[in-house]
Amino acid sequence: MTSHDTEEEVHLVPYRTYVNVWLVLIVLTGVTVAASVANLKQMAIFTALLVATAKSTLVLLYFMHLRYENKLFAYMFIAVIATFAIFLGLTFADYSFRGV
Repeated sequence: MTSHDTEEEVHLVPYRTYVNVWLVLIVLTGVTVAASVANLKQMAIFTALLVATAKSTLVLLYFMHLRYENKLFAYMFIAVIATFAIFLGLTFADYSFRGV
């Protein structure tokens, strides 16, 4: 007798998916480098954070298999990202109004 609650479902991900995600991560790293070299002024930080968020999302979804886990983990991830965005937004707002 086996319980369906304790069985784990195995997801076989093709190597092509991992290679494609790796290539996207390499391209996003190039975008980060290009943004640091370009004279974007205040947009440089925003661009770097946006690219870092995209890269970390890809790593979490594919290499840490969050894409194939229970939906509760996805909701927790979204809540963490939203909380981080709120704190980051409040930090930037505080910094911009200080007049330093």
